[in-house]
Amino acid sequence: MRKLQDILYKVHLKEVHGNTALTVNGIQIDSRKVSAGCVFVAIKGEKSDGHGFISNAIEQGASVIVCEELPKELNNNVTYLLVNNSHEAVAYMAHNFYDEPSAKLKLVGVTGTNGKTTIATVLFKLFTQLNFKCGLISTVQNQIVNKIIPATHTTPDAISLNALLKTMLDKGCTHVFMEVSSHAIHQHRVTGLQFTGGVFSNITHDHLDYHKTFDEYIKVKKSFFDSLSASAFAISNKDDKRGEVMLQNTKAKKYYYSLKTLAEFKGKILDNALTGLQMLVNDKEVHFRLIGEFNAYNLLAVYGAAVCLHQKPDDVLTALSLLTGAEGRFDYIISKQLIIGIIDYAHTPDALENVLMTIKKLRKGHEKIITVVGCGGDRDKTKRPIMAQTACDLSDKVILTSDNPRTENPLEIIADMEHGLTTAAKKKYISISDRKEAIKTAVSLANAEDIILIAGKGHEKYQDVNGIKHPFDDKEKLKQMFELLNK
Repeated sequence: MRKLQDILYKVHLKEVHGNTALTVNGIQIDSRKVSAGCVFVAIKGEKSDGHGFISNAIEQGASVIVCEELPKELNNNVTYLLVNNSHEAVAYMAHNFYDEPSAKLKLVGVTGTNGKTTIATVLFKLFTQLNFKCGLISTVQNQIVNKIIPATHTTPDAISLNALLKTMLDKGCTHVFMEVSSHAIHQHRVTGLQFTGGVFSNITHDHLDYHKTFDEYIKVKKSFFDSLSASAFAISNKDDKRGEVMLQNTKAKKYYYSLKTLAEFKGKILDNALTGLQMLVNDKEVHFRLIGEFNAYNLLAVYGAAVCLHQKPDDVLTALSLLTGAEGRFDYIISKQLIIGIIDYAHTPDALENVLMTIKKLRKGHEKIITVVGCGGDRDKTKRPIMAQTACDLSDKVILTSDNPRTENPLEIIADMEHGLTTAAKKKYISISDRKEAIKTAVSLANAEDIILIAGKGHEKYQDVNGIKHPFDDKEKLKQMFELLNK
């Protein structure tokens, strides 16, 4: 329980109606979760507006209402706080309510289009290996030391996030590594948090359904680094054409990693095979279990962050050489017939290209590459034909299928993917909307040593159809199909 006036630090108040000296016992943005003595913050979301639920929140016992528009009639027993931005207000209030947990942790945020999950997960594994108690906040899962908590969003809402950080602190965590999505930055979910450091992976075509333009998407990502303090560190990918722009206005100490040019954390790939990466990292030769050029960048980002967190470079490289990546990121299994199956979360044109280019480099001879790929519904439609063309350009056979169709018709999503395919590409693909059948067909088309890529869903254990999440695991489905070959 906290005094209302004590949790209003940094909140920009336009008007105050009522008493701010009262005690509150929680903050909620969902009126259904409000109980007596709660603060209810009315948020204008993409699908609903919390302002329409203010009366419900008061009926449930809310003693404080934070809003961008005051109700026409005010309840004399309730305190109303008028703010410009409810998203920003709830972030500061949550940070204050939970006693600023991020300020007492080494909190590192990882942002970018691709690589966030791998970088955050490998940092978590690395620092655990180095005998620190750690927390992880990622797309795949949240983790407090050994306890795994399923993730619902890449970055939780501000209240859940600060509560989670407080729990991590209470459980003895010293370091927390978290993915920071563009949505989270734009919606102020990470506002008020005190980051020890920030890591930038890369930026490519994604989330234009939300951000509308690529420039806006870049500006949102950049604002994360703009907000870092002078005592923090910022690490960026110098080989990405926007890598230096990201750190242009940051007050944090700047560092870069690179495979192609001079940087504080410099890498060189000596060998790239299914057994892993052989690399030079700042002139030290190391073998890593992760595979592919994109993972060479991820490893350099992890190495750089660890050094900035005052770990000895040799200790970091030794520990890193033992680690695997995140679930559903270039995750592979091999059948008894020696067919190689790779499951990857690649759901953007750039990520798909990276994975397929890696597979092509790993081929020893003329093994076929068979790609199963779809695109999510209710998301950026402009990337659909690009994804399909990329798959056809870099594969021998492509099966266009359903991903998470959400509220869209899967056949219409596939039609969007087919639109604009070149004549050559059209000769390479078939469409099978049922994802299980698509995976089964891919296996039936494969011979020994051929490589099947199942792209788009990675770690996900469901398929979202009309708001219902049906159990579906690409890796399990592939294993089942491989087992059928043995019968």
